[in-house]
Amino acid sequence: MITFFRLLPAIFAISPLPTFAAEPSPEAPAREAYAITIRQLAGIDSGKAVQPPFRPPHRQRLMTKELSALFARDELFMKESGDQGNIAADPFISGQDGEVKQLRVTLGERSGERATVFADFMSFGPVRVTFRMKLEGGAWRIDDIVNGVDGKDYTVRSELSRPYECGSFMKKPCRKP
Repeated sequence: MITFFRLLPAIFAISPLPTFAAEPSPEAPAREAYAITIRQLAGIDSGKAVQPPFRPPHRQRLMTKELSALFARDELFMKESGDQGNIAADPFISGQDGEVKQLRVTLGERSGERATVFADFMSFGPVRVTFRMKLEGGAWRIDDIVNGVDGKDYTVRSELSRPYECGSFMKKPCRKP
């Protein structure tokens, strides 16, 4: 028996042990998005430009391909038309202006390749942003964002899916004012 325990370190040294990757967390993209948002809000005050989580280079990493494409289309419409797109506020702070204090990101439900994540924080009052997460390509990504405005919930995906008046993606050129 003593001989076995003396050989144990040698056995582990020459035999490969199975390695287990940490299971991806549905909350991770929301946490990363808020780290970016907090830097972005601080950058506004200090004059350093930081892109929000829904713009490149972040959105491709944090969001599903489909949601990222909807944001890209909205951005293209704004560039081509000079008008406001279908999203008039920052969905991560549920408003045009705000701050993120006392952030708490928690997992709601999880079922297979879908999960719900909540971000609760203080801005000009208590705010809750709900993230609908999807496992895509082995990583959790944001598939939709639910904001509450004046007691009514709306999803960013539904707002970004609304039709546009013009755009190269519609083969109908925009005329800038």
